[in-house]
Amino acid sequence: PTGYMENSISYSAIEDVQLLSWENAPKYCLQLTIPGGTVLLQAANSYLRDQWFHSLQWKKKIYKYKKVLSNPSRWEVVLKEIRTLVDMALTSPLQDDSIHQAPLEIVSKLLSENNNLTTQDHESIIVAIAPLLENNHPPPDLCEFFCKHCRERPRSMVVIEVFTPVVQRILKHNMDFGKCPRLRLFTQEYILSLNELNAGMEVVKKFIHSMHGPTGQCPHPRVLPNLVAVCLAAIYSCYEEFINSRDNSPSLKEIRNGCQQQCDRKPNLPLRLLHTSPDLVSQEATLTESRLKPVIVTSNEIHVEVERNNTANQKMTASVGNDSEPNLIDCLMVSPTCSTMSIELSAQADRILGCYVEILKMLSDYDDWRPALASLLQPIPFPKEALAHEKFTKELKYVIQRFAEDPRQEVHSCLLSVRAGKDGWFQLYSPGGVACDDDGELFASMVHILMGSCYKTKKFLLSLAENKLGPCMLLALRGNQTMVEILCLMLEYNIIDNNDTQLQIISTLESTDVGKRMYEQLCERQRELKELQRKGGPTRLTLPSKSTDADLARLLSSGSFGNLENLSLAFTNVTSACAEHLIKLPSLKQLNLWSTQFGDAGLRLLSEHLTMLQVLNLCETPVTDAGLLALSSMKSLCSLNMNSTKLSADTYEDLK
Repeated sequence: PTGYMENSISYSAIEDVQLLSWENAPKYCLQLTIPGGTVLLQAANSYLRDQWFHSLQWKKKIYKYKKVLSNPSRWEVVLKEIRTLVDMALTSPLQDDSIHQAPLEIVSKLLSENNNLTTQDHESIIVAIAPLLENNHPPPDLCEFFCKHCRERPRSMVVIEVFTPVVQRILKHNMDFGKCPRLRLFTQEYILSLNELNAGMEVVKKFIHSMHGPTGQCPHPRVLPNLVAVCLAAIYSCYEEFINSRDNSPSLKEIRNGCQQQCDRKPNLPLRLLHTSPDLVSQEATLTESRLKPVIVTSNEIHVEVERNNTANQKMTASVGNDSEPNLIDCLMVSPTCSTMSIELSAQADRILGCYVEILKMLSDYDDWRPALASLLQPIPFPKEALAHEKFTKELKYVIQRFAEDPRQEVHSCLLSVRAGKDGWFQLYSPGGVACDDDGELFASMVHILMGSCYKTKKFLLSLAENKLGPCMLLALRGNQTMVEILCLMLEYNIIDNNDTQLQIISTLESTDVGKRMYEQLCERQRELKELQRKGGPTRLTLPSKSTDADLARLLSSGSFGNLENLSLAFTNVTSACAEHLIKLPSLKQLNLWSTQFGDAGLRLLSEHLTMLQVLNLCETPVTDAGLLALSSMKSLCSLNMNSTKLSADTYEDLK
């Protein structure tokens, strides 16, 4: 009979598969031997016939191994069968993911159904299937088996020799741990097992370096996101018991305010409010103690103590309630460390936390990884319990410091909040923030780097004046040059409206030599500005080609330019630095910057100060979308030339 088969043939019923080789046999045929006869299958060509032949043989053997390994009697026989199965998968001419994956799933099922294996059996099976893991991720059950081995035998040579290439492959090629969280858990346990070796973190450091590679640029883009995902999950697990009782734990807002609000909490999380030394606030401490009773609750493993400057918080709470400005003298007297919170974790959780925070510190040391790491950490992807844990924030401070020291804008800009109304690292590590443990050194460093980039704007200064004016004045009193400059800019840009506050800032500046010198320079600039803005002078002005920022500054300091409406700097060598002089021209309506080096930082400054500008030519300038978007606030702008710039279609639509 010829044609299609009326009934299907089960793979288990096939006794043998052969290629027809006798003379005059039909071309491209396979012979299947089944109980009661044979069946001939004819393919269209020899390639398809060979595919059928090897596929049928593979399927037939897989059924055999499934049956043999489903009922193991002696583990010596089982181990031999596993080795044969692995050899068959490696030597098969078929090219398909299932060829290597199917044996791993069979072994994975075998291990999940037999929990009474010895450690030696574990290691023998792992070594046997190791060749299949070179190009394949282990299935979930096998990952769980590997995790158990890492926990029970962290010093086993199998961890180093077999698991290392498997974990390296996972970190290089995995796209989403959410689809297979056990891969992440296996990677996490593997790193912890490396930390258990004699050399400890040195071994982990060498592993991280091997993942990055010897060159300055890591060739594998997925390594960093995967490592960060593993670190975040591990750190989260350290506070898991605390997080499970989240309904009863204080919020970050409560921690910042000293937990003064009386909260109805169930008594299962440990919170002890400790009062400040009476030497600091002798009279008001007694009043505060009568209002604030210590809240003490119990827990099995975690102990939390919260220490607060009650007087400072009382004053701040009162000022918020009255909707009035806080007294700056009181702000200056408040200790920068408004609150500390120490959480006593178990010894195991403490080791895990130390290991993975150290890895984050290692990642921040690589220049090519730092921009992506800063972007991943910008939303503060840690539980609030971790941010209130003094040890965690103290260790993580190194990473934030590395961001603050990096001159690249895409790195240090991530210190700011990811969106309005949400705290960023800048807020957490500034005086009064929950993570601040110094006298404002890191805060000053962050402000310095942000002020040196395109954040030298009214908006940034306004946020400092509203939220951090007290710490800025305190650091300025101690002679910090960055803070002195900040206070001078607040006066220069008229950020502070209150006359009393302005006088306090001037007194602060005159208290130090550097402040007095910079304030005198500010007064001199103000006199020059008044002369510059005095009515008179030309209405149109064109600078010669090749003019520089210094040439423009000298020109504008030579007389009055209160009537200047049209300024052309086309084909000159001016940069964004000249924006500080341009914003002083009160009547400027037309500005030509064609073919200059004027960039995004200058545009941000122009957009905040030159609100009357009507015509702007940016043709052939290095401006990008980041700077051009700032122009959307310039409501008087009628004509804007952006030919030969890096303008994108989306920004063009936004500007329209």
